[in-house]
Amino acid sequence: MLKPLFTALVSFALLAPARAAPPVTIHLAGDSTMSVKRAEKRPETGWGEFLAEQFPPGTVVVDNRAMNGRSTRTFLSEGRWDALLESTKPGDIVLIQFGHNDQSIEKPDRYTPPADYARNLGRFVADVRTKHATPVLLTPVARRRFDDEGRLVPSHGGYPDLVRALAAREGVALIDMERRSSAVLQEAGVEASKALFLWLSPGEHANYPQGVQDSTHFSPKGAARMAREFAAAWRELGIVLPADAASGAPL
Repeated sequence: MLKPLFTALVSFALLAPARAAPPVTIHLAGDSTMSVKRAEKRPETGWGEFLAEQFPPGTVVVDNRAMNGRSTRTFLSEGRWDALLESTKPGDIVLIQFGHNDQSIEKPDRYTPPADYARNLGRFVADVRTKHATPVLLTPVARRRFDDEGRLVPSHGGYPDLVRALAAREGVALIDMERRSSAVLQEAGVEASKALFLWLSPGEHANYPQGVQDSTHFSPKGAARMAREFAAAWRELGIVLPADAASGAPL
C-alpha cells in the first residue's frame, strides 16, 4: 500500500548524504489547524508551520496552502485546489487534512455532507496521482473537549473513519492525526492541555485584550507538538526521513 510513498522518500533520503539532492516539495492542503497565520491572529499557530523543522535544512520545501475556515468543498470552489495542483510536479508530496469545517453542520458556508467529503478526498488523491506526485491522507486533529470524567470527547463524528476507509481502499498512506493528537490531549489532561491551544488570560496578548479560550486552534507549543506527532507517525509507517538517512540511524 505504501510502496509509492516509500520509494519516493527512500530514494530521496539515500541520495541526500551522497550529493546535494534537490529539495522535495511538500504541499499542504487543509484548514486552520495546519495553516500559516496572519499577524493579527498570533499567537495562534498551525502545525504545518513547524513541518519543515522535522527535516534537515535544505532537504524539503513546504508549500503551505492550508487556510482558515476551509472545507474540502470550499477549497475546491475557491480554486485553491486547482492552484495547488498547478504547482505540483512529479516527485512532490501532498498532505491532505480536512474535516474540522466539513463536519460543521451549523456553518452552511463550509459544511460538506459525508458522502461529498469522501468524494472530494477521492478526487484529491486521484488528481495528485495524475501529477505523478504522492498523496498522503491525514485525519483531522482532535479538539480539546473533555467530559466531566476528564475523558477526551471525539468531535468529528464519522468523518475520520471516511478518511481511513479511503486510504485503505485506494492504497494511500495514512497519518492518523486524530488518534495521535487525542492521545496527547488525554495524557496532558483537562488543565495542562490548555497550554497546547489558544488559551490566553485578559491582557496576556495584545491581539486578545479580553483573553481567549479556543480549544480548536493551537498555541506555538501545541503546533510544534503536533508537527512532531506527524513526524513520529511518518517514521512508524516505515518511511526513512532525510534526517535518519543522513545520520545512519535505523528506524
